[in-house]
Amino acid sequence: INMEQTGRTLKILVIGDSHGNISNLKHVLGFAKTIKVKAVIHTGDWNNVKSLATVINFNIPLYAVLGNADIDPELSRKLKLFSKKFSEDFLKFEIDGAKIGVVHKFNNYKDNLHKLDVIFSGHYHSQLTKRYTDNEGNFYNMIQPGALENGINFAVFDTKTNKVELINHDKIWSSTQSKRRNGKGWF
Repeated sequence: INMEQTGRTLKILVIGDSHGNISNLKHVLGFAKTIKVKAVIHTGDWNNVKSLATVINFNIPLYAVLGNADIDPELSRKLKLFSKKFSEDFLKFEIDGAKIGVVHKFNNYKDNLHKLDVIFSGHYHSQLTKRYTDNEGNFYNMIQPGALENGINFAVFDTKTNKVELINHDKIWSSTQSKRRNGKGWF
């Protein structure tokens, strides 16, 4: 279904750097179910197969990459089986018209990105949004959702509006609220 034709919004939960924190994964995925996300993106550093099983059990389509802490070969094998789309290092796909890239460590790929609307990156354990220009002059947004390892830090991306909400344990910042915060907005 083309969601724009129906006027509905397609929301994607973006998580990463869970490092085996099952409790935080369950908490955030429970929230994802209540807001009816249509997909989950994980930016790597699962740490173990139990983390993957936790996400899969919520029955939301998964798009995922591996991180530098994902050394168990069983994790890669199971991600290939259970993900809607998976790449060990750099995943590109389109959903609801949005051209999305997923990497674990953005700095390894920032010079090789072409024709993406947004790229999600893990590794840095911090929340960040930044606008970049690819080497063809096209703009894209890079978003770091934060880490679930030691907190409730994640993002919700809306494919219809191309906006992101960064959510953490004590505050919520959206790309529209940021205009009031710093006068420029995130994008």
